[in-house]
Amino acid sequence: MTLTFIVIAIAILLACAVGYYVLMSRPDLQEGDEAPEKIVTTISGGPITEETRAINPANGQQNDYLVLTEDERAKGYVRPVRKTYVHLKCGSTTTMARPLAETYARDPKFYSGTFCCKCRAHFPVEEFVWDGTNEKVGS
Repeated sequence: MTLTFIVIAIAILLACAVGYYVLMSRPDLQEGDEAPEKIVTTISGGPITEETRAINPANGQQNDYLVLTEDERAKGYVRPVRKTYVHLKCGSTTTMARPLAETYARDPKFYSGTFCCKCRAHFPVEEFVWDGTNEKVGS
């Protein structure tokens, strides 16, 4: 019975941690909104953990990235699906994976920052424009 209690307690703590983690990366989600774990996943499809957003020192990118689920992205886009953006500070272009691009197209405010391949670091989305436009990423 004690082992069962411990397993249940750990499961509850993990569920709370995942919900808190997703809400922290999505401050616009409010209590009562659709359960974040049902609309958010990772590019790899793996679990959302503390390691998901940890930075890989070899390339400066996160170990994995949060994206809207395929079902959520399939509901339609409010912006065009664009994969390439320009970092205004260095002038370099970065091309992202399609699930990231579709997440931006479905919910332009989903991310507060994005990655620059030349700088090998993340910066606020305000520092980027979509390639071939003057439109800020995340707007």
